[in-house]
Amino acid sequence: MDVAIPRGARTPQTERAISWHQFDKSTFDLGREEIMIYGSSQLIGIYCPERTIVDCFRLRSSVGYEIARFATKVWLHRGGKPADLMQMAMRLPRAKSLALNTLELLS
Repeated sequence: MDVAIPRGARTPQTERAISWHQFDKSTFDLGREEIMIYGSSQLIGIYCPERTIVDCFRLRSSVGYEIARFATKVWLHRGGKPADLMQMAMRLPRAKSLALNTLELLS
């Protein structure tokens, strides 16, 4: 499981296999929405598919480039719009050229 926390926040101690990723505070909420966990009163933050794909490109050294490429392929197959992905990638520039190259290869 991968979990994002704002940079500078304390990384919780856990007994389970969790990969903690610290994101810049200024972009932490970009593409993120909070949803209620079914059957409880707790909220959890979930990133939109476009942000998730862009983060896969940004984190390619730890998750692998193939994960980002495969996620993009599945997302396009499910009706994802390249313009939406590029709009997100422009806001997180380290992934911009990688996302664009992948979209060109898959289109």
